[in-house]
Amino acid sequence: MLIAGRYRLRDTIGRGAMGEVWRAFDETLGRPVAVKLLLPHDSDPTASSRFRLEAQTAGRLSHPNVVGVLDFGEFEGRLFLVMELVDGGSLDGLLSASGPLSAERVAKIAAQAAVGLALAHRQGIVHRDIKPANLLLSADDTLKIGDFGIARFFDDPNSALTATGQIVGTSLYLAPERALGRTAGPASDVYSLGCVLYQLLTGRPPFQADSPLAVLHQHLDAAPVPPRQLRTDLSPAFENYLLGLLAKEPESRPTADEVADWFGRGSWRGAPEPMPVAHQGHGRSKQSLAPAPRSTRRAAAPARR
Repeated sequence: MLIAGRYRLRDTIGRGAMGEVWRAFDETLGRPVAVKLLLPHDSDPTASSRFRLEAQTAGRLSHPNVVGVLDFGEFEGRLFLVMELVDGGSLDGLLSASGPLSAERVAKIAAQAAVGLALAHRQGIVHRDIKPANLLLSADDTLKIGDFGIARFFDDPNSALTATGQIVGTSLYLAPERALGRTAGPASDVYSLGCVLYQLLTGRPPFQADSPLAVLHQHLDAAPVPPRQLRTDLSPAFENYLLGLLAKEPESRPTADEVADWFGRGSWRGAPEPMPVAHQGHGRSKQSLAPAPRSTRRAAAPARR
């Protein structure tokens, strides 16, 4: 099938609640692309507007760590979104194939994902669905954040709930404040990233239960198993910082910029650093780069190599 006279669809590579994604070829520019087609939603009159919002939201972001939007339009009554084709698969697929990853690789993923999130947050965008399936790897192992299908701008009063009053997002990676139906903010994305990193290191998300509702209760009330109990080769510094990303209160988590800086500097290896001061949270002075529980805020010993 040829879309808009230039995008030739080849095979489907993904399908979600809103659309299906095709591997395609742009015959005008002679390059591979990904094309997302909106599925028929006769029972949901908001589907088209939400699909347009996805295009507008992701289209504002141009960065190596975000899947690029190339075109948007309508063909035979169906909206389509043309994106950069990312051929390396998702972190979800990588976990299924390889199991837990090395701390070094997880740190690299963390830094890149946080850079992409920081860009979105500076543009006033909250992703709201950070999970392994939405974090893609290119052929050169560059991480790219994809699927802004439920992303919202900070000032959107309906950002926490759908039109039917249901919380949107994936329960395994949902921040506590969102489990309460509160508006998603940048700290919510940071918490979700912390859940992903925990799973990449240990092979399982921080909270699991028989139902999504039970998982939400754990996000609200339970403490995750310290990752070093599941992964003994992890440095104390990495564990300390990761638990800080999973803090129950949004203001106790670092910003995405801070996460990118901490992992980018190699602090996860456990090199001793000055004793951090109390973290002041978003929108205030942020002097601490290790927002772990106060009882564990101390300089960590170097990791064994």
